[in-house]
Order: sequence, then structure tokens, then C-alpha cells
Amino acid sequence: MAFLSSKSSIAAHLRSPFQKTEDPVSLSRRRLHVEPGAREKALLAEDPILNRYKSSKDGVRRLKRLGDVLTIVVVAGCCYEIYAKKFGNRQGLATES
Repeated sequence: MAFLSSKSSIAAHLRSPFQKTEDPVSLSRRRLHVEPGAREKALLAEDPILNRYKSSKDGVRRLKRLGDVLTIVVVAGCCYEIYAKKFGNRQGLATES
């Protein structure tokens, strides 16, 4: 009997959402637009006091570019050091012999 109840629960999960009845829970799952209330509007309103803490888009873009360039320089330097340690000694040994 437990097998039959598990089959019915699996079938319930596989059913299309359009076959379900229109109850408030299913309406909220479909994310229908609901106008925000007074409290939500107050929370979403622009606050002039916080404007000084907002970063400008140009500054953020420049800082991101600088970080990308520094990352590339550091990786290139590390690759050069590895190459110099691995192959630099061989050339020096060959000329001394």
C-alpha cells in the first residue's frame, strides 16, 4: 500500500501547473503583479542621505580595469619567473662547460 501512495505523490509532482485549481497559493507561485503598499513604496524610495555612499559607474569601471591589468601583470610575472628558473640554468650550464 505504501507503494501506491508514493506513486500517487510522484504523479502529483509531474502534473502540469495548469491542471491545478486556482487557489491563492498557486496565484502567488505564478508571480502575478501586485501593486506595492505604502510601506514597500517608502522602502523603495530614493534616499538623498545615502547618495554619498553610492559609487559612480565610471570609477567602478576604472577600478575594475586596474584590477584586471594588475592580475594579468602578476600572472605574467609568475610565468616568467617559472620559465627563468626552469630554462635559465640550462643555458648557463651549457656555456660554462
